[in-house]
Parts: sequence; C-alpha cells; structure tokens
Amino acid sequence: MTGIKQSKRITAGASALAVWLGAAAVSAPAGAQTTAGDAAAGELVFRQCAACHTVEPDRHRAGPSLYGVFGQQAGAVEGFRYSRAMREADVVWDEETLTAYLADPNGFLPGTSMRIALRNAEDAPDLIAYLRTLGAE
Repeated sequence: MTGIKQSKRITAGASALAVWLGAAAVSAPAGAQTTAGDAAAGELVFRQCAACHTVEPDRHRAGPSLYGVFGQQAGAVEGFRYSRAMREADVVWDEETLTAYLADPNGFLPGTSMRIALRNAEDAPDLIAYLRTLGAE
C-alpha cells in the first residue's frame, strides 16, 4: 500500500472514530431522560432541514415528516417512499442514532438517500431536543 493510500485509509478511519466518539459523548444511556439540548435553539437549527422535511404529520417533502420521529423505527412513516437501506434498517431513532446519522447519514446507514449532514455537529443536541417535542415517543 502506498503512503498516500494508507494515509487516506487512516484518515477515513479516524473520521469514523471521531463520529462514533462524538455520538457516544452526547448520547444518554438507553431509556434515560437527557437535559442536554435546547429545544428552542433546535427549532432554529431545524431550518437547515426544512427544505426537505416538515414537522407536520403526514406532510412529506423530499424527506419524510419528522413529526414523532424520536423513538420511532427507521423507515416507518406511512406514505413515504424510503430507500431500501432505510426500509431494512434495524434502527430506532434516539439520541445516539440521531446524533450519528445527522453527523454522517451515508456513513451511518450506507445507501440512504439523505446526503446532507448537519452543518455543525455541536447543534445535534439542540435539534434532537426539538425533535423530542414533536409527537409522542
């Protein structure tokens, strides 16, 4: 392996590790309530998502409505056509999974049709706090 290829592989591995460590650092244990994140600030962060997603039940755009997404099985919103990867994913949306997905959608779930990551990973707790307010878990 050449030095350049090896360097790219190490960099890619380090990036994946950083995403995983970041997700672990901001996530709470399963079933735990979290106080991290500001829902009002998260509503402002959601503006980045609003081009493709709504927060209204059963109203979809290029992406599904995110109403009630927290605690929901991935690929489960009725009336939205998901990628095969999302339909077959064994993922429930919680702090850990949303944090990892928002940081690198295709890295978290290869084959997903969402290609845009959250601009600033530090905004994830606020966005997740906001998503928690949208419908029952």
